[in-house]
Amino acid sequence: MPRLLVVHHTPSPALQAVLTAVREGVALVEDVELTVRPALSAGAADVLAADGVLLGTPANIGYMSGALKHFFDTVFYPCLDATAGLPYGVYVHGNDDTAGALTSVQRITGALGWRQVAAPLSLTGPPGAEDLEACRELAATVAVGL
Repeated sequence: MPRLLVVHHTPSPALQAVLTAVREGVALVEDVELTVRPALSAGAADVLAADGVLLGTPANIGYMSGALKHFFDTVFYPCLDATAGLPYGVYVHGNDDTAGALTSVQRITGALGWRQVAAPLSLTGPPGAEDLEACRELAATVAVGL
C-alpha cells in the first residue's frame, strides 16, 4: 500500500482547518496509508519510508516557516540521492502573500529532485469552504499520484 507523508507546520486555527481538510482528502483515496508529522519532528526516516510527500507551511515574512526549513535542513543530505523523483505537493497559507514561501519550498524540492504531482495551493486569509475543498482536492491528487 502506498504511503503518503504529510509534513506540516500548523501554528494557527486557519492552518488546523487546512490540515483537517487535507486528512479528509486523503481519506477519499482507497489503499493509501497516511502518516502526518509536524515539521519539527519529521525526519529522514519518515521521508525514506514514504512513497510521496505533501508539505504544508504558513508564509512567514515572505518565506516558509522556520519549522519546515528545519525539516528540509534535517533531511536534505540523507534523502538527496535516495528520494530523487519522489512525488510531492505543497500548500501555503498566508495573511496576504504566499509567493516567497512557495518559491522557497520549490527551490529546495527542486534541489532534492522531487517531482511535483499537483499544482501548488496558495491560500490567503481565513480559509473558506472553497479553500478547504481545494485542500481536499490537492491531498487526493497527491495521494492518487503515488
